Amino acid sequence: MTARLGIDCISVFGLPPVAFIELAAELGCDSVSLGLSSMEYNPEGYPRFSLREDKTLRREIKAALSANGVQIALGENLPVIPGSDSTNTWRASLDVLSELGAQRINSVSFEPEFARNVDQYGRLAELCGAYGIVPLIEFVPIFGIADLPTTVRMIEAVGAPNLGLIVDTMHCGRTGVTGDDLRALPPEWIGYLQLCDAPLTSDADYMDEAVHERMAPGDGELALAEYLAAVPRNVKVSLEVPQRSRVEAGQGPRERLAYCVSRARALLDAL
Repeated sequence: MTARLGIDCISVFGLPPVAFIELAAELGCDSVSLGLSSMEYNPEGYPRFSLREDKTLRREIKAALSANGVQIALGENLPVIPGSDSTNTWRASLDVLSELGAQRINSVSFEPEFARNVDQYGRLAELCGAYGIVPLIEFVPIFGIADLPTTVRMIEAVGAPNLGLIVDTMHCGRTGVTGDDLRALPPEWIGYLQLCDAPLTSDADYMDEAVHERMAPGDGELALAEYLAAVPRNVKVSLEVPQRSRVEAGQGPRERLAYCVSRARALLDAL
């Protein structure tokens, strides 16, 4: 398994993009994920931002990426919305993400109807192909595409050669995915791995836990070593570890993420 590591944006909550890129580089990480605007939860009171509206910020991001040897491995938040064709919204997002050099995009679906998801992911895959960006489905147990079998059926039904999936270790653990399940997938489908730990079961609200409170690798009960050993060696691994409790205890993003990076590297080095 590669020792190269990234950090996903919900791990830093509202930290502005340039500071986030600099922090990732300081911690020895070579990539970040980036959303197009600030997260709603912003406990440390950072200035709000919008990549769509702020051309100056986009220039500053590109300069920071170049200066720090960091890439945007994943662009966030191109969802499928029930009853809506999102093509124009996706195109506007991809214009920005392409300008910043994003390599892949993340998409979840809130649409419960399988056939409509097939239509929308076909459109998204075609649109992403024009930008040279890889579209990846992230299944979430409480969303329209909720598990790995449904994701597999979706990719097969769409039939687009560039459409793949994200392995999120929390969602995999909570839906019973095994390493053998991942090995059974065509390796080219697995485009990204979001690394965190968590209890195998929890009474917490699922979305609140996923967005605000995950655990550093090795601190929970997920089969992380099994998942990492099952995916192709060249898959980008990125930490997705939001920790609201540590923010509330007064820990800043560097302290929180330095611990998570050290735990991830110990796990990767052991493989």
